[in-house]
Formats: sequence, structure tokens, C-alpha cells
Amino acid sequence: MIKDKVVIITGASSGIGEATAKLLASKGAKVVLGARREENLKRIANEIRQTGGLAAYQELDVTKHEENDRIVHLAKAEFGRVDVLFLNAGLMPNSPLSALKTDDWHQMVDVNVKGVLNGVAAGLPAFLEQKSGHVIATSSVAGLKAYPGGAVYGGTKWFVRDFMEVLRMESAIEGTHIRTTTIYPAAINTELLTTIKDQASLDQMQGIYDTYGISPDRIASVVAFAIDQPEDTTINEFTVGPANQPW
Repeated sequence: MIKDKVVIITGASSGIGEATAKLLASKGAKVVLGARREENLKRIANEIRQTGGLAAYQELDVTKHEENDRIVHLAKAEFGRVDVLFLNAGLMPNSPLSALKTDDWHQMVDVNVKGVLNGVAAGLPAFLEQKSGHVIATSSVAGLKAYPGGAVYGGTKWFVRDFMEVLRMESAIEGTHIRTTTIYPAAINTELLTTIKDQASLDQMQGIYDTYGISPDRIASVVAFAIDQPEDTTINEFTVGPANQPW
């Protein structure tokens, strides 16, 4: 059941996060939105409220553990509990390793890896206490196979894959009833390409997305499907992309 579940969404200011917030709210979830662009969060929350939904928001930098703690506290203060963490914030400034864009490498590790760690560290105590919860994370098809230009990005997304699988296994062993879902999107039309500074990489990826890209609503529907399963059922992985993209 989605109705009345309290869902924290990171990377909620556009793309997959925004589409998911609106869909879940329309199904009766209470959504708590986090991202760095507060003005976007305010707009999205207002749009949800205007259609009868429930939403709260907070400016959130996922690389700062205290801000992750704060959004969990906000969810509890506004809605009494936390049921789902959708860890969706991510960056993809792809480039060849020979370009030595080391700042981009470290930024991807900070957001794509440490952001997930911070989110789980903030939300897991509540899940352990209530012996229920659902962690959903956005990986990538680059977390399933290697692509030139995506060594570091892919590495961060492979981390998400492994981390989430171990979280699932440990939760089962420990009897904490925490569900996990990892999503591997292919070409989904979001703002992800705006972080690519290497021109050749940008041109290549833009061509792929222009040719194949589909709406982030497609991922939102998958998130909703995963949440809507009975509490004794985990759907652990979804690979989702355009039907005509040979990823």
C-alpha cells in the first residue's frame, strides 16, 4: 500500500525525483522532498498541495550527514514516521580517464556513494526501531556493465548495486523487515547530462538521449510499483530503459 506512507526523496528538485514525488503524492503518500535547489522544491511541494496531496521539503546536500539527519527529523516532525527512503540524488560528469578530471571523480564519489551512505545512516535507525522500512536507490545501467568514459560514474553505481544487495541480505538475516529496491535506468530524460564538462563525452551522451530518451515518469511508476507490494515482498532490482535502446 502506498497510501499514508511517509516517503523521503533525495534529488527531488527535477527529473525522476520530481516525477516520483508527484505520482506517490497522488496515490496518498506523504512525501518529504530534499535537494539543493530550494526554489524548485517549494514549487513542487506547492503543486502537490494544490492537488490535495501532502508534502514537506528541505534544502539538502546529501554529502553532508547532518543535513540527511535533519530531513529524517523533518519527516518525523511533519508526518510522525519514515517508511521509505528513495535515494535518488546523483551526478554523471563522464569523461575519459586520460582527461584527468579529478575534481569530477571526487564529486561523483561524494554524491553517488557518500550520499547513499549518509541517507541510509540517517534513516536506518528509525527502520530498525520500527522493524520496517524500504530503501530504494537509483543506480544505472552503468552499474551493471562498463562503458568507456564512465569509469568513475560506473564505479559509483556498481557500489550502489553491491551496497544495496548486502543491505537486503543483512536485513533478512537480522529479521528487521527492511525492503530494498535498486533501479538501473538507461536513457531517461533528466538533467543528468548538465553535469558533463568534457565536450566529447557530452556530445556522445546527448546523441544517445536525443535518440532514445524517455520520460522520468517511467521510473516513477516503477518506484510506486515496488512500494505497493505487500510488506512481506521485496522486488530487489529493476532495469528500466527505452524499448528501442540497445544499452
